Amino acid sequence: MRIALIPGSFDPVHNGHLEVIERASRLFDEVVVAALRNPQKTEPLFSLDERREMLEKSLGHLANVRIVSVSTLVVDVARDVGATAIVKGLRAVSDFENELQMAQMNKELSGVETLFIPTSSAHSFIASRLLREVARFRGDVTSFVPEVVATRLQEKFADE
Repeated sequence: MRIALIPGSFDPVHNGHLEVIERASRLFDEVVVAALRNPQKTEPLFSLDERREMLEKSLGHLANVRIVSVSTLVVDVARDVGATAIVKGLRAVSDFENELQMAQMNKELSGVETLFIPTSSAHSFIASRLLREVARFRGDVTSFVPEVVATRLQEKFADE
């Protein structure tokens, strides 16, 4: 069985993430989407449980996708779920340098290969950090995120 691991902070999940996950679901028997706590990033807007819930609601239409949330190394998650590959989405050339370095480290640590799936140009500019900023100032992000995420962003910033 070919199992792909798609790790990310998904804070929040957006349509670019969904595109990569949907495309991977057609290439692999099973796709495990792992919402991770990334200590290199700022304090997350949503908890791991909230991110897992939004992912589950956004990806419920894909029978071969399951969601986990963890606070550990990607290679440990890959081993635990039996992943044959790690899949990462690329928006632009600027993403590639960092992702390549991580892919090489993960390969050395675990032997698991990383595959890159470029997003379509329709999603290449979407970034979670930009969505959080737009939503914080009451901007409309509904065309960039699943409905459940748009609602949760509105709720999160309603009192600010």
